Amino acid sequence: MFDTLSDRLQATFKTLRGKGRLSEADIDATAREIRIALLEADVALPVVRTFIKNVKERSLGAEVSKALNPGQQVLKIVNDELVTILGGETRRLRFAKQPPTVIMLAGLQGAGKTTLAGKLGKHLKDQGHSPLLVACDLQRPNAVNQLSVVAERAGVAVYAPEPGNGVGDPVKVAKDSIEHAKTKVHDIVIVDTAGRLGIDAELMQQAADIRDAVSPDEILFVVDAMIGQDAVNTAEAFRDGVGFDGVVLSKLDGDARGGAALSIASVTGKPIMFASNGEKLEDFDAFHPDRMASRILDMGDLLTLIEQAEKTFSQEEAEKMASKLASKKGQDFTLDDFLAQMEQVRKMGSISKLLGMLPGMGQIKDQINNLDERDVDRTAAIIKSMTPAERQEPTIINGSRRARIAKGSGVEVSAVKGLVERFFEARKMMSRMAQGGGMPGMPGMPGMGGGPGRTKKQPKQAKGKQRSGNPMKRKQQELEAAQRREAAAQGGNAFGLPQGAQDFELPDEFKKFTG
Repeated sequence: MFDTLSDRLQATFKTLRGKGRLSEADIDATAREIRIALLEADVALPVVRTFIKNVKERSLGAEVSKALNPGQQVLKIVNDELVTILGGETRRLRFAKQPPTVIMLAGLQGAGKTTLAGKLGKHLKDQGHSPLLVACDLQRPNAVNQLSVVAERAGVAVYAPEPGNGVGDPVKVAKDSIEHAKTKVHDIVIVDTAGRLGIDAELMQQAADIRDAVSPDEILFVVDAMIGQDAVNTAEAFRDGVGFDGVVLSKLDGDARGGAALSIASVTGKPIMFASNGEKLEDFDAFHPDRMASRILDMGDLLTLIEQAEKTFSQEEAEKMASKLASKKGQDFTLDDFLAQMEQVRKMGSISKLLGMLPGMGQIKDQINNLDERDVDRTAAIIKSMTPAERQEPTIINGSRRARIAKGSGVEVSAVKGLVERFFEARKMMSRMAQGGGMPGMPGMPGMGGGPGRTKKQPKQAKGKQRSGNPMKRKQQELEAAQRREAAAQGGNAFGLPQGAQDFELPDEFKKFTG
């Protein structure tokens, strides 16, 4: 979503690199480019003005003028200000002292409240809670049925006593759900309310009545991150009409400019608490302003990547794989292990999304976006078409076996051959890393090009001096060589110094180095 903004900001900072000192004109030009980038991204004008004012004031101050690298210091200032307008610190859910904790979702129709209720329910269930989804959207056709389906997929309970489609009292359903949660021992109640295509008095009144009936601990305003400047106007209307404690951004994986997301927290004074960035129930997480700012500036989001890996990989599995790779040349690591690792990575999400969390990946954004996720499925199909013996020892795969595997997995024979070759290379590299050798190809590091972890390429022996083809000149060369040999035999030295050089007297200040 923030690709355009990120590209513009990166282009702006490129002009600052390598400058030993920044003039006021440099800072003005940078501020102008940042202003244009933010306005093009649909960031609200008041937010842009405040942002640029703060960046210019800090950039003209001592922290940049005295910095060793002024360009990087300006980048840090922009990062700090982005974190500020995104809400500053990560805001966590407040839980009630006496359960159940009541969370009410509000927002316009089409913002994704019902799907988000399921995502939030699964998110809380994974943390050890027992959430209950409550169907209070009784106006929209099939809203109750949709919530029931989403709840089933998320593996959480649902309270839907009314059929919906215009039938039932949403306020009564919300009120009754609290007692139902207490009876069934649910510690969290998530109330899915109705929306409208636009702000109107009826919508506000119904949301206010549900709020008064259940006294929620948290009211979350769900906003579609793709609707542009209108998102800010809608957020302000809900804040003044019903009130809310935090914002949830849905459809953050869209291709809109996304400036609304940068504006809401600053304009409303309410923090962004969660973000939904995909269609799957797992594509949902807490919103971290510092990590989002880092992504926008193409500095990566390694903390989120690590957290996702920790959710997927157990410590026991990681240690087991490490011990296999640490064996001699990693030969205990088989294609079965390779397949298991691949499937674990797939559980973490889209490969392109994972790569996008690495620093500097914005420079190869097009290649990442064009990655074919089905390549992983094709690789898995090839491995699953092999016999247990072939997976255990791929060296036995000959031409006839390759043909059989290719036919069984629906690929070309060359694809099978390529996979086996890549596996051997990957195993060798991972084994070297597991044994503390480091990554190959990085000079100056253990196990990397030229380091002690791999055998150095023997330098070529210097060729002796070529003999001349001219008989007179060759005779002269032979005479000079004989004289050098004679000088060495009579006390010359290996450095080619003439006879008597061994008696050379060093100056007094150098004698201490020679003992």
